[in-house]
Amino acid sequence: MPTRINKYLSEAGFCSRRVADKLIEEGKVTINGIVSEIGAKVKEGDKVEVVGRRIEKLKKEKKIYLAFNKPAGIVCTTDRRVEPANIIDFIKYPTRIFPVGRLDKPSEGLIFLTNDGDIVNKILRTRNNHEKEYIVEVNRQINREFVQGMSNGVEILDTITKKCFVKQLGPKKFKIILTQGLNRQIRRMCESLGYRVKSLKRVRIMNIRLDVPIGEYREFTQEELFELYVLLNNSSNTFE
Repeated sequence: MPTRINKYLSEAGFCSRRVADKLIEEGKVTINGIVSEIGAKVKEGDKVEVVGRRIEKLKKEKKIYLAFNKPAGIVCTTDRRVEPANIIDFIKYPTRIFPVGRLDKPSEGLIFLTNDGDIVNKILRTRNNHEKEYIVEVNRQINREFVQGMSNGVEILDTITKKCFVKQLGPKKFKIILTQGLNRQIRRMCESLGYRVKSLKRVRIMNIRLDVPIGEYREFTQEELFELYVLLNNSSNTFE
C-alpha cells in the first residue's frame, strides 16, 4: 500500500512527521528524483532521498512465537553465564528471543519464547486470568482433603492462593489449572499441606498445548496465534 511521504520518513526512523513536513516544504525531499509535495505517496520500489541521501524504510522484525518443551535442569533465563544450561543456549535459536515467564529448574514442560515484548505482560499478569495447566506427582498418596485444600486456596508467601481447578489423576498424581504465577507456587502449596512434589510438568498455557517431545520446540500455528490474540484482546497492555 502507498504510504504518505511524511509517514514513510518517520517509519524509516529518519525524523518525525512534523520535521518531515518541514523538509518537504523546503524542497529537500525527492521521490524518484522529483521534488516531493506535502501528501505525496510512496509506493514499493520508489526511491526516496533527503538532500541526496537515500532513505529506506526499516524492515519490520518478524515476530517469533515458539512453544518449547523444557527439560528438567534447564534454567529459564537469558543470562548466558548461568550454568550448567540456560534456555537460550539450549535452544540455540538463530535470532534473539526470550522466555515468557518461568518454569523452575526442576520442572519441565511448556514455555513460550518470543521476540514480541508486547505479548509478555498480557500473558503473565494475574488479573488477566490466563490459564496455565500442570500435571503434578507428589511423594505420597493424595486424598479428597488434599484436592479440596489445593482447590480452595493455600496460605503461602503471606497470601492466600486464588481458588483453582484440581483433579486427581492417580494415587499420587493430579492436574491443576492456575491463573496465578507466584514463585514456586505449586511446590509451596503442596508443602503447606505436607506433600513434596516429585515431578511437575506444564502441559498448557491458555490455548497452546504441549505437543512436542521434550527438549524440542515448534512455532505457533496461525490458528493458535489468532486464538491467542482473541484471548488477549481484553487484557491489560492490549496490542496497539
